[in-house]
Amino acid sequence: MSLKDKINPAKLPKHIAIIMDGNGRWAQKQGKERVFGHQNGVRAVRDVTEAAAELGVKYLTLYAFSTENWNRPREEVNALMELLIHTIHQERHTLVKNNIKLVIIGDMETLPSHCKNELREAIEVTSHNTHMSMILALSYSSKWEITRAVKNIALKVSDGKLNPESINEDTIEAHLLTSGIPDPELMIRTSGEYRISNFLLWQIAYSELYFSPTLWPEYTKEDLYEAIISFQNRERRFGLVSEQIQK
Repeated sequence: MSLKDKINPAKLPKHIAIIMDGNGRWAQKQGKERVFGHQNGVRAVRDVTEAAAELGVKYLTLYAFSTENWNRPREEVNALMELLIHTIHQERHTLVKNNIKLVIIGDMETLPSHCKNELREAIEVTSHNTHMSMILALSYSSKWEITRAVKNIALKVSDGKLNPESINEDTIEAHLLTSGIPDPELMIRTSGEYRISNFLLWQIAYSELYFSPTLWPEYTKEDLYEAIISFQNRERRFGLVSEQIQK
């Protein structure tokens, strides 16, 4: 029996989030520049997106570029932006063909103008697709997102549009960039690192975490299947005890 056949469709996570880590280290192992790893990481993005869509996952969030990544060497940042533009342009028709909607979370205003234009076109072209949403976290960090939400809530309070006493978890969630998107049930990080790296800190409060030793350019559909099988073999208690869950 293949790994894919071991997956229970009835227990499939609706939303999977992935920290795609290890591109630079993979390239260095090949004796190449770091951007070579990012270029080869595109294959893994394509394979994982295809696998998730085939299984019936409804939301796939990929951590593509953090706000902290702007501090990397300028040559690497510029190469990443060009790779992003090229990839989105190249894959846009594939997204349409496979009925996949592209969503961006992050500070798009910090992206180069030609990059923003390419992304907006792809978002528009795929906006009516319904099979799966592929969410790219670009120029994103969770602390930035939460700070942005708090500022927007504070403005509404200041303008008399919101009573401070009525603020609750739902209020905060409504002001996050992921408003309307269910929280990830499964969060995967590749490359053997055991960190969250400022990614969806609010949203993964009760996510199952899975850490893979595989460097991202080597990540395959089989690796994704392994993570999902691990998820399905866990008991999700949400603060309760096993006896309460089993009732």
